[in-house]
Amino acid sequence: MPRLIPQPTRIEAAGNKPKLIDEVVGNVNTGHREISVAHMRSPGGWLEPGQRPEFDEITYVLKGTVRVEHEDGVLEVPAGQAVITSKGEWIRYSTPGDEGAEYIAICLPAFTPQTVHRDE
Repeated sequence: MPRLIPQPTRIEAAGNKPKLIDEVVGNVNTGHREISVAHMRSPGGWLEPGQRPEFDEITYVLKGTVRVEHEDGVLEVPAGQAVITSKGEWIRYSTPGDEGAEYIAICLPAFTPQTVHRDE
């Protein structure tokens, strides 16, 4: 039987500025461990610590641009485009443009603070 998800759960974000993370599906909101889907809204100038997660992540940008630093360089991902990062690779997300960004993040398996492995 289909299961209605009445609302997301707001999750605390890492980074130098406040960022809104609304988890629609995942460990916190629905108890799913195999996937998480979150609506992200980050301000201009936001930067999070680098990470080497234990999950694949698909980031689909709705507005603005998301910068993805990786061990071989940098990708600029504008609205309408997406990027896939693989578990075990080092990455760092940011939204350097003045307008910030809005995007959807899908993690396989689901995001957890214990499996993201942020830089210290």
